[in-house]
Amino acid sequence: MAANGASLEQPQKRTGVKEKQNGSSIGLFIYFFLGYVSVRERREKDKEDRLSLVLWRRPITTLQYFLLETLIKLKELTLKLWQRRGLVFFFLVLCLFFYLAYSTEGTHQNYVKYLEGKFLWCAYWVGLGILSSVGLGTGLHTFLLYLGPHIASVTLAAYECGSTDFPEPPYPDQILCPQDGGLEGSVSLWTIMSKVRLEACMWGAGTAIGELPPYFMARAARQSGADPDDEDYEEFEEMLEQAQTAQDFITRAKMGVQNMVQRVGFFGILACASIPNPLFDLAGITCGHFLVPFWTFFGATLIGKAIVKMHIQKLFVIITFSKHIVEQMVSLIGAVPRVGPALQKPFSQYLDAQRNKLHHAGEGTPAGENWLSWVFEKVVLVMVVYFVCSIVNSMAQSYAKRLQQQRHSEEKTK
Repeated sequence: MAANGASLEQPQKRTGVKEKQNGSSIGLFIYFFLGYVSVRERREKDKEDRLSLVLWRRPITTLQYFLLETLIKLKELTLKLWQRRGLVFFFLVLCLFFYLAYSTEGTHQNYVKYLEGKFLWCAYWVGLGILSSVGLGTGLHTFLLYLGPHIASVTLAAYECGSTDFPEPPYPDQILCPQDGGLEGSVSLWTIMSKVRLEACMWGAGTAIGELPPYFMARAARQSGADPDDEDYEEFEEMLEQAQTAQDFITRAKMGVQNMVQRVGFFGILACASIPNPLFDLAGITCGHFLVPFWTFFGATLIGKAIVKMHIQKLFVIITFSKHIVEQMVSLIGAVPRVGPALQKPFSQYLDAQRNKLHHAGEGTPAGENWLSWVFEKVVLVMVVYFVCSIVNSMAQSYAKRLQQQRHSEEKTK
């Protein structure tokens, strides 16, 4: 009996131990789950507070945080330059050499002037391309504002002048028809594409360079395990967490781009960069997060944006603004009931004014220039102002996130 009682008590003790282990496991699960929920709620609240920091809601605080973040960035840049002071010294010596070559009189000045013009022209379009895709809150759509109108004006001038041999100067500042005119039928799609190929490729190269900051940020975050100060990277991580349960089209499309880039590699990045793809914004973050080699990412992006996609966009603009297409568009505008003739008149006046400028250079702007130019100038001004405001808001929110992280770290140490 005693032996039987001991044998009966032994399983009961083991069952009690298992119940305690199960209870402690459930308790730990509940504890970590509640902690995870509280962390997510805190992050959502912090994000809402940062997003409310904009110029039109809290202008004084936003400007103050923007200036403080600017000082921090300048300090970080100064330290990085000091760490690479050998490279900086070499660059300064190179600039001094070019300055001496530029300021010294001699027969080489013709080559210097030519190289200066080409360099400034290329740098101008590369800078506009960088502004179009750099991660500063929003991009300045420089293709619609600058490159597209430039290609359109060259196309209209080529068909009107019968030649693409625009004299320099004043081209590209002002397009004037050559005095001797051009041969009949000498203007074709390919001659116009050749005329604007340099600026178009430079703009495309700038957009590829603008994709590098997200790549380096995500790569450094993955290698160090630190939490980067970037909203797009947070969105990317949330997208990876919700990849299996996401049902909306946008998230699934982003995941499709991410999977193509991750699995196919160079040719996947090339395919995504070769088409006008609004979902390519996360490509740099994706490649940096999965540690794709730099030249694989940048080489594919450069070829896709500066060569393939740029020729597609350039071809579209040239075809759209070719002579017969423009005339058909104006006639179609006039065929619209009621409002058609009223809209057709300013477009016709604008085209006539452009033709007069091409054939009567130096006689000033024709009187009565219509409202289309005025509207375009105001649209450009509004978009530039919005771009500058987005930079201020983004840097102010970045500084607010620094303060939040500092406050949370102080709370943990207490």
